Amino acid sequence: MARISPLVLAPPLIFAAMAGLFLGGMFRDDPDALPSTLIGSSAPALALAPLGESAPPTDASLRSGEVTLVNFWASWCAPCRVEHPQIMALKDEGLTIIGVNYKDDPEKALGFLEELGDPYSAIGADADGRTAIDWGVYGVPETFVVDGDGTVVLRFAGPITNSILANRIRPAIEAALAD
Repeated sequence: MARISPLVLAPPLIFAAMAGLFLGGMFRDDPDALPSTLIGSSAPALALAPLGESAPPTDASLRSGEVTLVNFWASWCAPCRVEHPQIMALKDEGLTIIGVNYKDDPEKALGFLEELGDPYSAIGADADGRTAIDWGVYGVPETFVVDGDGTVVLRFAGPITNSILANRIRPAIEAALAD
């Protein structure tokens, strides 16, 4: 009887293992969710430079007693442009929104806001990305819901669509208001 070389079996076994991982990933409860160690913890510091004429937000901004959204964005980010109408709608409803401009040219960032509208009650620049690292940001856009005591209630990575707004962001805001 001929002996089968282990090298012949390796490619099908590797393929089967990768297919299993792929299928397992497809059937997760929430494929869009990225884990965050910040949920239920105090929001990290906001060490931001000014962007434009206004003063950047401070840590006190996150502990003001009001539910706050912290939105990491950039002018070069196409998904940030997609989510901007939803951010503007939340501003129009009176929600406090802090903008963190991530690794962006200040003039282009201000042009973005001039073109699309400025939804932020306070805004600052994170030119070197240090604040984003502290918050665990993978990339822009990312949005955090923070309760009035400064506790992170939700992290959402990606653009906020109408569906995400209705099914993820608004429920988190309501939960933060209920606390």
